[in-house]
Amino acid sequence: MPKMTFIHRDGTRREVDAPLGLSVLEIAHKHDIDIEGACEGSLACSTCHVIVDPVWFGKLAAPTEDEEDMLDLAFGLTETSRLGCQIVMTPELDGLVVKLPAGTRNMMDA
Repeated sequence: MPKMTFIHRDGTRREVDAPLGLSVLEIAHKHDIDIEGACEGSLACSTCHVIVDPVWFGKLAAPTEDEEDMLDLAFGLTETSRLGCQIVMTPELDGLVVKLPAGTRNMMDA
């Protein structure tokens, strides 16, 4: 089973099983990781924003224009920010490391 690691806001690391074909958001929810995902992965918010470890960032498919638009709304945006709903586990991503941002901005509650 592929694995991935979430780095929590307090710096603690948690390695979890990461089934192929599931998104980082789905994997987080499966393991009770604190990622909101207010739009349930429909690419209508930025609450599943994660910061991808630079070693892994180049291995991801390029973000779509829609994802880039949503990322513009994310709190604490970085050069390696992505939306967890848009990163789907593949064999090449076995070992992926992502960090949870300091906070989220839920525009859906506005």
